[in-house]
Amino acid sequence: MSEQNALQEEQERLTSSIQEMKEQLRDMPPRYTGSDFTEQMLDLQREEQKRRLQIALKEPYFGRIDFQELPEDAQAEADEGEAKALYIGKAGVARSRSNELLVIDWRAPAASMFYSFTGGDDPAAYESPDGEIQGYVHLKRNFMIRNEEIQRLVDSYVRGQEEGAVSDEFLLYRLGENKDNKLRDIVSTIQGEQDRIIRAERNKALFIQGVAGSGKTTVALHRLAFLLYQYEGRIRADRMMIFAPNRMFLDYISGVLPELGVGDIGQTTFPDWASELLQHAVALSDPSEVMSHWFEEKRSAEEWEHASGRFKGSLAFKAMIDERLRELQESILPQTDFALSNRCTLSASQLKEWYETDYGEEAIMEKRDRLVSRIRRWTESELKQRGVADKKVKAQWKARLKSFSSKIPSYTSVQLYASLFKGKSLLPGIGKGIAKQTAERLGKGLAAAEDLAPLAYIELKLQGLKTAPFDHIVIDEAQDYSPFQLEVLKACQRTPSMTILGDLQQGIHSYAGISSWGELMDLYPEEVTGFFELNRSYRSTMEIIEFANVILGGMTGGVKPAVPVFRSGDPVEAVGVADERWLEAIAGILTDWQGAGEFDTIAVIGRTAKECEAIHEALQESGFQASLVVSKQPEYGGGLTVVPAYLSKGLEFDAVLIADAGREAYGELDAKLLYVGCTRALHRLKLLYRGERTALLEKWNP
Repeated sequence: MSEQNALQEEQERLTSSIQEMKEQLRDMPPRYTGSDFTEQMLDLQREEQKRRLQIALKEPYFGRIDFQELPEDAQAEADEGEAKALYIGKAGVARSRSNELLVIDWRAPAASMFYSFTGGDDPAAYESPDGEIQGYVHLKRNFMIRNEEIQRLVDSYVRGQEEGAVSDEFLLYRLGENKDNKLRDIVSTIQGEQDRIIRAERNKALFIQGVAGSGKTTVALHRLAFLLYQYEGRIRADRMMIFAPNRMFLDYISGVLPELGVGDIGQTTFPDWASELLQHAVALSDPSEVMSHWFEEKRSAEEWEHASGRFKGSLAFKAMIDERLRELQESILPQTDFALSNRCTLSASQLKEWYETDYGEEAIMEKRDRLVSRIRRWTESELKQRGVADKKVKAQWKARLKSFSSKIPSYTSVQLYASLFKGKSLLPGIGKGIAKQTAERLGKGLAAAEDLAPLAYIELKLQGLKTAPFDHIVIDEAQDYSPFQLEVLKACQRTPSMTILGDLQQGIHSYAGISSWGELMDLYPEEVTGFFELNRSYRSTMEIIEFANVILGGMTGGVKPAVPVFRSGDPVEAVGVADERWLEAIAGILTDWQGAGEFDTIAVIGRTAKECEAIHEALQESGFQASLVVSKQPEYGGGLTVVPAYLSKGLEFDAVLIADAGREAYGELDAKLLYVGCTRALHRLKLLYRGERTALLEKWNP
């Protein structure tokens, strides 16, 4: 069949499908507002169907796979039987009269072949609830549908035809599109290695090392949508949580889950979540102070390695806190009987039995409070049983109760944590400087970011988790997490179910993060962990990826270098400029880029916040409409953006201008920071440098 005939047939099928969906929406009855439970449940089902139809109408489907299922009792030849066309979209839709599937949900078992099948004449297979289903793929077709019209149709496989180099044609077409101010779903272009992660079993701590542009964040978000589909009724969206690096990144990814038809999944940052857990008992000191300390000024390798954040995030520090908590458990009960009178005594052994046996599985302060309440009830019972009516005696007994209860210490997490840095309670191995700074900060009602994991851990041990445990947790930019942070989140689940992703080569927060995935993976038994490595970069052109790999000069932590998709573009440029013409040169480049109209999103990436402020001010004076990204910014607006390199992680731009890649700006310890900045670019990358260019580019031969 010719391409034109195929396009005509598919357009007719699309028009018919859209008409069916519109009719179903039109025939939906109004919402039920009565009190009948059965009708309420039916109404919820209709609302779910309506939601799926509304999603499907935007883009009914994006793929087709013609599959000929083999019978169970025989090996059929490829030309026997009939291949069935399966159309795959973001939401499953059935015909109203026949209940035949019009569109298959991309998360359904049969749809997995669309992602896993890469060609060849051998049988394909997928796992169904009834076991493995084998058969032959006859056709694999990609669509781009906009405004009820097929804009593009690509056959990546036709059985019996010689396979050409078309398998990546649709992918390259989508990758060549310009970027807006939100992260997009990748449901139409999920690759085989990404699909294996998305469909991995639920009860695992899944670690994903993904190079810049490998799609690891979108893979994790699609995994959430898959888990809700696959384990419907067993896990809940409101018990899932995404931990992102900052609030602006949460805004950036906010459109993906709604596009996939998934709502109610929690999204937060670790500092915000920990502050909520602590009921805002302390205020977080400005994280930009830490960033300023580490990114605005030059630091030695030794200073980076011995930062207090690394110590407070270590398992050694957690072990010290565990020992302090154990001491509290053992010493919290008075070693004496509670005597109301010579003839009315509650023995120390009875108190111990109540505390350790009756309340043994509860948090320390919960046990303490319940024990005090039980002693109070016992006292009131004794007063009643003994018929004590004398007000003076009653007052004496209540005074003795109050005095004895005060001997059972009550701590808040902040009080207990602060005690670790004072006097005789000072934990061994803590430097006096760290202890003094921490104690002073806590005394003012403040906590640094590095204190939040210990504080949250102590809160869980003292008060317990007051909400339902998480069904699944996603941690993005996990290379910046400490082992202690992960231990805290582990304590908020009954069984491990996590998707933990990041890139060691983007680990710019070395004062707090990890240097190898083993530091986090070792927190789990080997049988409940999984590790995936995504080396293929889909974001940037070959020229940009190859240039970025040169900057690193070699991978650390056993990570493999990024492999670009075969998508060529403009060569990377590095241009020297005099100090006095620096801002003028930036404005000139932006004028050329905006004038050409090729790019929707452009970023000027500076080394420091101060440098970005100066650039932003100069651009405004020159008439540019530019936004400046600062710490704690809640949203990213797209267009022309000025952003420090350390705040650009996770974002993507059509074109990137590195404001200054001079030797003074980026030294040997700044390789990962420059790498992050350069790998934000999809199509165009240019670097300016004042004075000599950074030594990180010594091996670059343009």
